[in-house]
Amino acid sequence: MAMLGKTANGLFWMFRYLERAENTARLIETGQRIALTRLGDADDEWKSILQSAGAYEAFKEEYDDVNKDDVIDYLLRSKTNGSSVLSCMNSARHNARLVRTALTGEVWEATNAAYMAARELLARKVSERDLPKVLGAIRQRAALVRGMTHGTMMRNEIYDFARIGTFLERADNTARILDVKYYVLLPSVSAVGTSLDNVQWETILRSVSARGGFRMEYGGGAGPQEIADFLVLDRRMPRSLAFCTRKLRENLTHLGSGTGQSLPSQKLVSHMERMYLSHDIEAVFDYGLHEFIQKMLGQFRELAQQIEIDYRFYE
Repeated sequence: MAMLGKTANGLFWMFRYLERAENTARLIETGQRIALTRLGDADDEWKSILQSAGAYEAFKEEYDDVNKDDVIDYLLRSKTNGSSVLSCMNSARHNARLVRTALTGEVWEATNAAYMAARELLARKVSERDLPKVLGAIRQRAALVRGMTHGTMMRNEIYDFARIGTFLERADNTARILDVKYYVLLPSVSAVGTSLDNVQWETILRSVSARGGFRMEYGGGAGPQEIADFLVLDRRMPRSLAFCTRKLRENLTHLGSGTGQSLPSQKLVSHMERMYLSHDIEAVFDYGLHEFIQKMLGQFRELAQQIEIDYRFYE
């Protein structure tokens, strides 16, 4: 608790924004991949990409209709969209500057280089031909900051706040993608009156970089229940809700270890694990996947607010 709240806040948000930039790049890539496999109109898919990014309402205020070019440009470069890749990289660097003395030189340099690269890559509208290369470069830059953080940072409270920001953002992202796609993961197809689409399942896995791990675990014959299980409850999968929540608990426990008391944020994350992430997937489907995901999103929001209070972010 010795760390200044302002420093904790800067670290928390620096790593949230880096994770968000990478997740947004991955979402665009997913949308692009679906668009290439669609025979008909793929604009519906771009609407769902905006919804996953939590940007649909704000987009509609600026644009009359949803089309691929506008959505990609908005998610990549828009200055009015605080969650565009460029805005996120800018915010990550801004927060990194505020806490520069808490970072190793390597982490600062990697963050600064990620921002400079994003600014150059996104200086003008990205052509369809260049899009895969640009998205790949953004993902690599974010991964480089993460690698430098792992490789050079002391395992102390500075590191804890960096990890808490990362895993809160990551859990939120996985939950959002699942929620937008929950209709393809319902256990009973007849209940919805629609035919399940294998391409949709693939994209859910791709958008959270889970396709390789899922194939290793389940082979080719698995369906929606296995995908939901993998992304919600599998503790080995680094983007699952259970994995992210466990990491949040570990880092919060480490932060609180010197105080001799359990803070409200620690109690909340333990409650989340016990109440929501210790069941099997059948229980989740019985509860309702959409309702479950909405509940989890609310819990992650509440946890973020409690962390701000516990560690006096704005003092």
